[in-house]
Amino acid sequence: MEKRISPIIEVDELLKIYRNSDVLIFDVSNSRNAQSNYETEHIEGAFFIDLNSQLADIKSDFSSGGRHPLPQIETYAKTLTDLGISKDKHIVIYDDKNGSNAAARFWWMLKSVGHEKVQVLNGGFNHAKKNNFPLSSKIETVQTVSESYKIDKWNLPTIDISEVERVSLNPNYLVVDVRDKERYDGITEPIDLVAGHIPGAINIPFTENLDQNGLFLNPIELRNKYKKIFGDITSENIVVHCGSGVTACHTLLALDYAEMVIPKLYVGSWSEWSRNNKLIEKTNA
Repeated sequence: MEKRISPIIEVDELLKIYRNSDVLIFDVSNSRNAQSNYETEHIEGAFFIDLNSQLADIKSDFSSGGRHPLPQIETYAKTLTDLGISKDKHIVIYDDKNGSNAAARFWWMLKSVGHEKVQVLNGGFNHAKKNNFPLSSKIETVQTVSESYKIDKWNLPTIDISEVERVSLNPNYLVVDVRDKERYDGITEPIDLVAGHIPGAINIPFTENLDQNGLFLNPIELRNKYKKIFGDITSENIVVHCGSGVTACHTLLALDYAEMVIPKLYVGSWSEWSRNNKLIEKTNA
């Protein structure tokens, strides 16, 4: 039986393989000035990916699909081909926010179309830099591939807004909101129009997947933590969401790292829910 590939790769592990011909590294940072930061300094050999234009199909109306809807599967297949990705490539992804900025989203999107060799760099760019990983300012040129990346659907489970509404208060289901506690509580909302949370949702900020150094907790710690919270609720009855379907993938990544079944992603997340006249809860101060 082939050994399972961990969804997380450590800096020292990447150092050993990053120049191999089958390894492709992608910087998926999405903070302000992400592309110019990449052009100034990035991990040697890494290509830049833009979350907004390459990993989402952003509409003018966020009430339909939220701020970062998934692209059409055909468009995504072309994106992968244009990036020089074929099914045998070993993909390593990082960003500048410990995987939450978009690295975990790209990981989920590759995993969801059946790509096996895909890993997120633990600690991301900052941890690599701190550990003297070779950096570069060279803009890398994608090596074209002769065969299109063939995919026909997203294989990992997702859920739409009407289904979330149907199950959110059902005790046999669990809706997990991974945003910061102040956003969940309805105290502040820096991005979307309305503050609060989906009725019945619980709050497990994605930051709790990490230790004080911004590295993922070890798989045993993660497994113990989430098994205690989930109890008897099965993975198919667990929904994970965030603001726009990006940082939710950080928790899905953590669960896979813990060797747990990946639950459902609500891609539209709060950005969609809060724009559709749905019930909203706020936590009493």
